[in-house]
Amino acid sequence: MSKRNNTRSIAITAFFAALTAVCSQIQIPLPYVPINLALLSVHLSGALLGSRRAALAQIVYLLLGLIGLPVFSGFTAGPGILFGKTGGYMLGYVLCALIDGHIVRTKDAAPYVMMLHMLVGTIVCYFFGTIWFMVLTRISLALSLSYCVIPFIPGDIIKIIVSALLAKRLAPQMQGL
Repeated sequence: MSKRNNTRSIAITAFFAALTAVCSQIQIPLPYVPINLALLSVHLSGALLGSRRAALAQIVYLLLGLIGLPVFSGFTAGPGILFGKTGGYMLGYVLCALIDGHIVRTKDAAPYVMMLHMLVGTIVCYFFGTIWFMVLTRISLALSLSYCVIPFIPGDIIKIIVSALLAKRLAPQMQGL
């Protein structure tokens, strides 16, 4: 990889970390887990960057919040947030990006193929985050699902559709980055 391409790769990875931070602020507060647009950015990063760089973008986002930059939902930051009751969902972004990133391996993937990868990534994020939430809060699975998954399903379906359609449109411009 040339120095110019390496610089572009770093810049685009940083852009997606920043996009996740911005999307995290666009939220609807709920008692336990706020609804936000972060998964939109996670899905886009996976579809456009591939597994490694998309996961790296999400790790950078998490590290920025961990060191105190207010990038988490509601302009929060710090280890107390990252390792708190909703931290499992944020850590799940890395797993989701890895899964979504497999789309890039399928050259010219149809939007429905992208949506399928994104759905699997979202389910993994839900699973990891809900287990984390249950362990920290000692709330039952049924109640945890009612707080942390069920209210999010309609919005996450919309995020998946929008992400896949945007990725399909943006992919030609991302070639070589």
